[in-house]
Amino acid sequence: MDLIEYMMLTASLLCLVLIIVLILSRRRSEDSLAATRRELQASYQRLEDDFARQSAALDSRLREMELDSRRQLDEIKASVEQRLDENLQSRLDRSLGHVMKSLESVYTEIGKIQSLSEGVGSLQRLLSNVKTRGVWGELQCKRILEEIMTPDQYIENAKTRPGTQERVEFAVKLPGSDGQAVLLPIDSKFPREAYDRLIDAQVNGDAEAVKLEKTELANRIKLEARTISEKYINVPSTTSFAVMFLPVEGLYAEVLSYPGIMEDLQRQYHVVVSGPTTLASLLNSLQMGFRTLAIQQQSAQIYRTLGEVKDEFGRYSAVLGAVKDKIVQATSQIDSAFVRTRAIERKLKDVESLPLSGQSDYNPHEPSLFPNQEGQYD
Repeated sequence: MDLIEYMMLTASLLCLVLIIVLILSRRRSEDSLAATRRELQASYQRLEDDFARQSAALDSRLREMELDSRRQLDEIKASVEQRLDENLQSRLDRSLGHVMKSLESVYTEIGKIQSLSEGVGSLQRLLSNVKTRGVWGELQCKRILEEIMTPDQYIENAKTRPGTQERVEFAVKLPGSDGQAVLLPIDSKFPREAYDRLIDAQVNGDAEAVKLEKTELANRIKLEARTISEKYINVPSTTSFAVMFLPVEGLYAEVLSYPGIMEDLQRQYHVVVSGPTTLASLLNSLQMGFRTLAIQQQSAQIYRTLGEVKDEFGRYSAVLGAVKDKIVQATSQIDSAFVRTRAIERKLKDVESLPLSGQSDYNPHEPSLFPNQEGQYD
C-alpha cells in the first residue's frame, strides 16, 4: 500500500514537473515570437523611413533640377531675344538712316536740277563740246555713286573683258556665288544733238519733224545700247545686263515714253536705261540688298548659339534618363522588399505552428529574411 502510494505520488510529481516544463516552454516560444514580431515591425518601419527619405530627397532634387532648368531656359531665351532685338533694331535704324539720307540726296539733286534750269544758256554752251558733255554725264553718275555706295563697292574705269582695252565708266561690285565679285556695268550716254533737234521740233510744232526726230533718237539709243552690250557685258565676270545712264531727267522721260523701247533694249541687248532718280533708286536697292546679306551672315552666329542650346538640351535629357534609371532601381528594390515581407509573414505563420517539443527546425541553408550589411539578401 505504501509502495503504491509512493508510486502514485512520484507519478503526480513527474506530471507536475512536465506541466511546468511545458508551460515554461510555451512562454519562451511566445516571448520569442513577440520579439521576432517586434524586430520585423522595426525592420519594416526602417524600410518605410528609408523609402520616405529617399523619396523626399529625390523629389527635392527633381524640383531643384526643374527650377534650375527653367531658370537656364529663361536666361537663354532672354539672351537670344535681347541679341536679336539689339541687332535687328540697330540695323533697322542704320538702314532707315541711310534711306532718309538717300531721299535727302534725291531731293537735293532735284533741287540742284531745278536751280540748273535757270542757267540753261550756260549749260548749253558747256554741253556743246562732245568730250565735255561725256565728262559731265560721267561726273553726275560718279556723284550719285559716291553719295549712295562706299568706295569699295564700285570700280571706276573698270575692265570687264580681259584681252581688250575697253573700260566701262563704272561697275558696281555684287557678291557672287563663289566669293568672287560680279560687276554691274554702268555707262553714261548723252545724245544731245538728237535730243536738241527733237526739242526744237516740238517747240516749232512740226509734227512730221517730231516723229522723225523721235525715230532718230530711238535709233541712237538702240545703237548706244548695242555698243554697251558688245563692249562691257561679259558673263560670268559681269552681270547678264548693263545700265545705260542718261544724265538728264527730260531725256530719260522722253525715251521712257516710246512704246516698247525699254522691253526691246532689255530683250535684244540686255541693257536697262536709267535716269538720275531711277539710278539712285537702283543703287539704294542694291545697298539694301548688301545690308540684308550682312544681316543674314550675322544670323549664322545666332543659329550656332541655338545649336549649342540644342546640345545642352540633349545633355539634360541624358541626366533625366539617369534619374529615371535610379527611380526604376529604387522601385525594383521596394518591390523586392515587399516580396521579402510576404516571405517573412509566411515564416511567422510557420513559427506559430511550431511543435512545443523544444526541437528546432532551423535550416542554415534557408534564405535569410533580413538583408546583410551590403543590403543584399542571402
